[in-house]
Amino acid sequence: MIAIYNTHVGDVLMLIIADDHGQKVNYERNGKVARVFLEETGETVAWNIFEAKSILSDLTGDGQVKLSSEAVVTLNNELKKAGFDEILVDDKQPKFVVAEILEMEEHPDSDHLHICKVNVGFLDPVQIVCGAPNAAVGLKTVAALPGAMMPNGALIFPGELRGVASFGMLCSARELALPNAPQVRGIIELSSSLTAGAAFDAASMWE
Repeated sequence: MIAIYNTHVGDVLMLIIADDHGQKVNYERNGKVARVFLEETGETVAWNIFEAKSILSDLTGDGQVKLSSEAVVTLNNELKKAGFDEILVDDKQPKFVVAEILEMEEHPDSDHLHICKVNVGFLDPVQIVCGAPNAAVGLKTVAALPGAMMPNGALIFPGELRGVASFGMLCSARELALPNAPQVRGIIELSSSLTAGAAFDAASMWE
């Protein structure tokens, strides 16, 4: 779940649950809560919470916000009061993590994409398609996992690149807006001593 507090459109907290893949959406609103759903399937893709500061008084700023466990409980109570049965998941999984490329093969329909098996700290490796020229087996880098919001506002969801499933994105320093980012193509190269799955901390892991 990606939480975005946007004062430009009013006192609204937007909770993005899933990718709409550009499909037609509709909404239903009860009180301060609106559910956004796919017209074809009825699947919920987002929630809009209006007059958000009357519900969560400590909301500040514009853009992505981190919700405490207490805030998620409060929001679930608000959904219930508005007559909705769905429950927001309190997801504490870090969305930018140290990742180690374990295996790599060339994409069958591309001259530059690689299909990587990547250790991101889960029980099993995940598959991420990457086009970086410096991608290599054994490299430790940064993965943006589904549910991440990039500095430019792009949202990361599971998807496909030229027909091959990709669970997230391997990131360059420029894509993460890191200071002194190299102005060349390529994903971040981190110290080999870092543990795959650890939350990426730019202050201590990036030079």
